[in-house]
Amino acid sequence: MKRTNTKWYVAMLLMAVLAGTACSKSKDVYGGNPVPKDTVTVTPPEAVVTLPAEWKKSSSMMSGLPAGIEVYNNTSAYNSKAMNAWCVAFDPKNANLEFKPVLPSVNKKPSVIYAEETGTKYVCINGGFFGTNASYSLVQYNGTVSAINIKSLSRTYNGISTPYYPTRGAFGLKSDGTPEVTWVYHVGSGNGTLYSYPVPSPNALNAAPQQVPDASFPAGGNIWNVQSAIGGSPILIKNNVINVTDTAELIDIDNTSSRARSAIGFTASGKIIILAIEGGNSSGGVGLTLREVAALMKSMGCTGALNLDGGGSTYMMVNGQATVKPSDAAGERAVMSAIIVKKKG
Repeated sequence: MKRTNTKWYVAMLLMAVLAGTACSKSKDVYGGNPVPKDTVTVTPPEAVVTLPAEWKKSSSMMSGLPAGIEVYNNTSAYNSKAMNAWCVAFDPKNANLEFKPVLPSVNKKPSVIYAEETGTKYVCINGGFFGTNASYSLVQYNGTVSAINIKSLSRTYNGISTPYYPTRGAFGLKSDGTPEVTWVYHVGSGNGTLYSYPVPSPNALNAAPQQVPDASFPAGGNIWNVQSAIGGSPILIKNNVINVTDTAELIDIDNTSSRARSAIGFTASGKIIILAIEGGNSSGGVGLTLREVAALMKSMGCTGALNLDGGGSTYMMVNGQATVKPSDAAGERAVMSAIIVKKKG
């Protein structure tokens, strides 16, 4: 009787051990394999921006780029127009990235500006408006102003060439990396003091010119305290509302034509989007109007946006590679300002 009880006890003990082992294994497996005891869950980096589905992330353009900067391409038709658009998105508060507007000594192609920039650079796009070896748009880097938005220009009024004083658009970054688009004017002689206004001076063609902007006109002006900035024209989006102020900024340059476009904007979370849209290419992108660019950037999440020089000036280098095809038959155009995104330090 004792032997029978002993055998029964051993059998039950063995069954319990085997059951415990099976249970233990079932808890420590995934995909049919044992879980390594030193497994660490890795969370993928959060996307810089979330764009509509037609924007495809370009892994080839992003190869070797640091975290915090993303490149997208969009070849979907826009308003029934063939389109080839590229954008770069990055966080200006990323300690490893630097936003750098530049002014060469003479007109240079963006690819040359990119090549001549020292350090590790990631992006270069053309900047604002210009003439021969002269910028008509603001260029400011780390508090130093290299060029200002044009302070005076001539338009015909009552059959006479008449000076006008437009407040034109600018994109700037504050010292903490907060982006902003606004209308600006350098008040006073020379470069003077840079003022920002909540609305543009209400100039218009075939109307008498407004007074020279100052500290109190247009109303609500304040000294614009930004570290780095690039000028352009016109503003496309302000305070999350499409507001194309080409009339007030006196910038009537093929605004309703489909052409190559360059622009810069930012999202509600403060991420910067730099945009290049191909134009004049029968086998690629035909280009967009200014209002279409504004609507496109609004769909991308931009709450503020500024038009840069477009047409033959539109050209963007990313990671050493060209994006859009130049619309000039002669190829890439030499410009007088550019935006570079590079490694800080």
